[in-house]
Amino acid sequence: MPPELRSIFPETNSPATEIFQISQTTQEFYQEVKYRENFQNYCQWYYKIAEQHQKELQKMRSDINILGFFLQLIHPKVKK
Repeated sequence: MPPELRSIFPETNSPATEIFQISQTTQEFYQEVKYRENFQNYCQWYYKIAEQHQKELQKMRSDINILGFFLQLIHPKVKK
């Protein structure tokens, strides 16, 4: 038990202390559950976005390189 709460619940074996400990444990448990759910949702979102980006990258690779075409017109490569 935190030291600042010892003045509220001085007896270590009192029913109030036990109830307080159970309440604290329950609160910590639900915080952990919420954290894990949020993390799982974030991971699902991340994998979905990563898959979308991979598809976009494949599509971009198959597109015509217009910028490269114009740069080649402006600065033609010298053939040896």
